[in-house]
Amino acid sequence: PPTPQAAFAHLALAFRCDVFTLQQRVQVEKRARDAAEENIQEELGQCRAALERLGPSCTDTGCKETLEQLQRSLAVLAAAVERATSAAEKLGAVHQEARMSRAAEVMVQHVENLKRHHMREHAELEEMKRLIQQNSRNRQLAETQGE
Repeated sequence: PPTPQAAFAHLALAFRCDVFTLQQRVQVEKRARDAAEENIQEELGQCRAALERLGPSCTDTGCKETLEQLQRSLAVLAAAVERATSAAEKLGAVHQEARMSRAAEVMVQHVENLKRHHMREHAELEEMKRLIQQNSRNRQLAETQGE
């Protein structure tokens, strides 16, 4: 597996690249969704029209009941298509959120690693300062005792 640093660099590059194409990809996906919805609505409309054309030729009660049942089923189907479209968009959003969550976790982990590294470096620097000051005091003390 890549190091947190490499994963961070990879994600940062991916984010930068995605920014350039995001608007275009959104437009492409909207057009594809709209086309699919239009096709479904067209098919539903053709079914409704076919059922209406059948209406006058249904003379007996059984045929009329079947026709009414088909019309109700078509209405249920149209509502189900609307719910499916909405659910698909929500699922896509949740998938994207999960991807972003993983990416954010990698970035947070890298930042935490950088913080720990910075704290270690800072502690070492402070220790070195302390030792230098102590050596300087010891040298001054030795010089004053030598005189």
